[in-house]
This record gives sequence, structure tokens and C-alpha cells, in this order.
Amino acid sequence: MTTEAERAHRLTERLSASGDSLVARWVELAAEAVRGRVTTKELEQDFRELFNALLPVVPREGSTLDDPAYTEIKALLASVSRTRARQGSTPSETASSVFALKRAVSELTENDEDPALFRQLLSFSSLLDNLGLWTFETYTAAREEIIKEQSEQLLELTTPVVKLWEGVLGVPLVGTLDSARTQVVMEKLLEALVETGSQHAIIDITGVLAVDTQVAQHLLKTVMAARLMGAECVVSGIRPQIAQTIVALGIEFGDIVTKATLADALRHALSREGIDLVRRKTAVSS
Repeated sequence: MTTEAERAHRLTERLSASGDSLVARWVELAAEAVRGRVTTKELEQDFRELFNALLPVVPREGSTLDDPAYTEIKALLASVSRTRARQGSTPSETASSVFALKRAVSELTENDEDPALFRQLLSFSSLLDNLGLWTFETYTAAREEIIKEQSEQLLELTTPVVKLWEGVLGVPLVGTLDSARTQVVMEKLLEALVETGSQHAIIDITGVLAVDTQVAQHLLKTVMAARLMGAECVVSGIRPQIAQTIVALGIEFGDIVTKATLADALRHALSREGIDLVRRKTAVSS
């Protein structure tokens, strides 16, 4: 009577004996799905490592992916998923790379009539299904992490703190303010105040699309944080429509200085620094 271990061993031997040709066919099938986003050489390297890690777990029928025996294969698939996510592959294309092995193995054993081998193939197919779904989930998590990183980088780029004059910093804001972006503005402004020793900061909202109660609260928090650092903040760029909205909402800026334009705010800050701007008279030709 043939034991389950012997049946499992048969499939393992079959896969091991045809390793090179099997990996080559696996690469060929997977290359159709990735559509040139990954080179054949990269696929071959990834699949060779995956195949070598997969062979020892083939006989483990009935076990789940939580089994420590699958740690290596899961780590390799996680690495592949993260790499594919950064290369722009879709989650379906990434998971299809795993499922392609099912077809390659099916082609290898299609003429084999051994019932024991057939039963083991069903178990192996189920294992690949689970690994493919796990790869899909891992890719999705990696993609979300990448998107989060890119969003943070974009926030850094869209919230610059510039030096307008000695002792005067400017923070031009464009678009929409939310809690995450306001936090970045506050952190960058406070860091710049410490680094430059500036006593004045201008928050220009000319490019802000709309001001509501939440946006106003974000601005007030930023101004208060700067005050705790010993700096005076001026809010500029308050257009007529935004001024009407602020009044309608009953938002009070208290003793915070506001100016209609960035030029007015800069003139105010320079005046506080003891610098007066005088318009030069143009000589009149006779």
C-alpha cells in the first residue's frame, strides 16, 4: 500500500527532475502576463528562487500558510510583490505570475495516469491558489505604502518655506488644506524659524481654493505654534470672496494680523523689523 509520504515524494521528485525546463516554461507563461514590465532575466531569477523555496513544502498537505515552513516562500513573494508594485505592475499581473506555475506543472504531468500523483497535484494546485491570493494581498499592502510615501513627498514639495527677507519667512499655500498638510506646514515653519532665527512669518493663502471653519482652525493653530516660538505670523492673500465667507461663518482671527496681499504682508513685516520702504522718484526728463 502506498503511503501519503510516498505520494508526496513522487511529485517532489518529478518537479526536481524537471526543474530547469519547468522554470523556463514558467517564465515563458508569466512573461505574457507582465507585458514587458519585467525582463525575462528578472523573471528567471525570481522564479528560480521561488521554485527552490517551494520544493520543500510540496509534501506538506493540509497545512496552512501560517506554518513556519512557508516563511521563506512568503518572504520571497513579498519581495517580488513590493518590486512589482514599484515597477507599475497590476496586482492581477503579479498574482498571475504565481498561477502560471500551475499551468506549467499541468503541462508537465498531463500524460501521467498515476492516481497518487493526480491527488497530490490537486493539493499542490490548492497551495498555489493560496500563495497567489496571499501575493495579491501583499501587493495591495505594498502599493498602499508606496502611495502613502508619495503623498508625504508631495506634501513636502507643495508646502515650501522660503526666506523673503532677513528675519522674514514666507509660506505660500496652494490648493486644499487638511489636517495632514497643516501638520507638515506647522513642522516645516517651526523648523525654519529655529534654523534662521526669524521673528516674522507670512502665511499666504492666495492659492487656497476655499476657507471653511476647519481650514481657519488649521491656520490659527499654525499661527499659535509660531507664537510659542516667539515669531509673529501674518496671514495674507485673503480675497474678497474668502473674506465674505469668513464673516458669514463667524470665524474670528482675534488679534492675528491679516493682509489682502503678500506685498502688504511683507511691507508690514519689514516695518516691524524697522525697515521702511520708500518708492524711488523717477527723474523727469526736460
